[in-house]
Amino acid sequence: MNLFLIGYRCTGKTTVGQTLAQRLEWTFVDTDRMIEEAAGTTIAHLVDDNGWPFFREKEHEALAAACERQDRVIATGGGIILDPRNVAAMKNTGYVVWMTASETIIHERLLADETTASSRPPLTDQGLLEEIKIVLKERTPLYAEAADLVIDTDRATVEEICSQIVAELK
Repeated sequence: MNLFLIGYRCTGKTTVGQTLAQRLEWTFVDTDRMIEEAAGTTIAHLVDDNGWPFFREKEHEALAAACERQDRVIATGGGIILDPRNVAAMKNTGYVVWMTASETIIHERLLADETTASSRPPLTDQGLLEEIKIVLKERTPLYAEAADLVIDTDRATVEEICSQIVAELK
């Protein structure tokens, strides 16, 4: 079994995933890092040079590769749920945790994250807060449909989140 962490940008998928993997003594995998390593460039450059459809196909390939092994905590990109093949792959090989946060908290975290510009290309031509609102409205039903468990990360610590997830797995 694998454990997939899904959710919008800056909901804690990578941070929680790393700690959770250590706690479970599993391997941690980040599909965005897999894509960057394979491409030899950042996601922002990959999208700028090749477009979103190209990136989404690379994302699907990375997830498929991550699913080939077991006992992995896999942090996914925020748009992984846009491709039904990805949702099916996650459901067939593991347990899916949707990590949520309020629009305000996501906005604050994005502004505070120094890697946002290089690793998170714009999803719309709107301002950041408006983009968050638009994209969350579009994706929320998809996250909900894919999820086996929903965890609110607004005010919880990494350890509290990991404990909630581990308790659900038992």
